[in-house]
Amino acid sequence: MDRIPPSHLQALAAALLLALGSPARSADALQNWFDDPFFQVSAALPDCPLPAGPFTDEADRRVQAHRRLEKGTTCWLAKECDRPNAYAYDADIAAAIRAAFQPPAGERPPFPDTTLWVTVQGRVVYLEGCARDDADAVRLETFVRALPHVQQATAILRTDPAARPPYKTRPATLPR
Repeated sequence: MDRIPPSHLQALAAALLLALGSPARSADALQNWFDDPFFQVSAALPDCPLPAGPFTDEADRRVQAHRRLEKGTTCWLAKECDRPNAYAYDADIAAAIRAAFQPPAGERPPFPDTTLWVTVQGRVVYLEGCARDDADAVRLETFVRALPHVQQATAILRTDPAARPPYKTRPATLPR
């Protein structure tokens, strides 16, 4: 019977310890698989449910992967993008949105009566959260659409604190 070299035994033992020592990943664990920008821009209204944002499960990741690849290259081929992929704009769009929601010192922030989170995906901006006025949705969309590289903006807001949010919410088990 052949003996297993000690170096192989050590590597096998290390791999086994690593596998046993790390927490098991659930097949349905929600993650931001594509590292889409997701952040909060206002927090005036308490008890506004946290949106799910770009956090999805593995099955949805596979579905999105094909759509995202197609959208990214279609934008370039249609000469609608200067960059080779629509998602290459997302970090710049997120930075512009963060800046737009930070007023100069001493000035009131835009949309002060809101609690909002932003998701940016392929030049499309989703604003989800709570507002006091239904008209804020149109104003928010117009405000964000005016920023460079934004192709589309969609505001999905809860204006009645007693109502269920009109957007998908994040399970309490996920970190903020």
